[in-house]
Amino acid sequence: MSRLEAVIFDFDGVVFDSETPEYESHRRLYERCGVELTVSEWCGAIGLWTEGYADRRFETLCSRSTRAPARDAYHDERRRIFDELLPREPMRGIRELLTALQAAGIPTAIASTAPTRWVVSSAGRIGVHDLFRAIVTGEEVARRKPAPDVYLEAARRLGVDPALAIAIEDSGPGITAARAAGMTTIAIPHWLTATHDLSGANLRVSHAGELSTDRLHQLLDSAARRLTR
Repeated sequence: MSRLEAVIFDFDGVVFDSETPEYESHRRLYERCGVELTVSEWCGAIGLWTEGYADRRFETLCSRSTRAPARDAYHDERRRIFDELLPREPMRGIRELLTALQAAGIPTAIASTAPTRWVVSSAGRIGVHDLFRAIVTGEEVARRKPAPDVYLEAARRLGVDPALAIAIEDSGPGITAARAAGMTTIAIPHWLTATHDLSGANLRVSHAGELSTDRLHQLLDSAARRLTR
């Protein structure tokens, strides 16, 4: 039986639901200006890091509405809405899964494409920072997701073989990155990524509460056996 050496988590949309406030803060401002910002239009960017994305959303609004506010006013109000909507707890089942993994002596890490300041401060805000042995962000690697760099670096910092690690993701680019790193993958779709192609995942669940250390061990063993056939 293959031994599970680590579990590595994406952050936004898996550990912390910042994706809903991010979308909703833009959507509400679009709505005030008489413009619709659809989920299908939004969800294609989830899982990818795009410099200046908020500015581009503002410019798109300006191209569609004559009622758009000034740039600074847009960003100030967007941040206010975003901060107001941020949850105070991790996503469903995450704290319990992390606690169970810690009790079982299985190290965990975050592998996120987001900036370090955001991930570290947010993990602290929801009280899970100390449950991770390593945090790797997009600023610390040469290439962001869907490249495997953050996952490979997380495995390196934990001192584990990527083939004996499980990655938990919510997006298509994230699943691609983890698979390219040689990891067994679990998809927990966020409501904003439900239309992503997550077929590459070894397992798909609705929330982290459906996972246990036993189930993770079984998944890794099953994936390893399929590879050796």
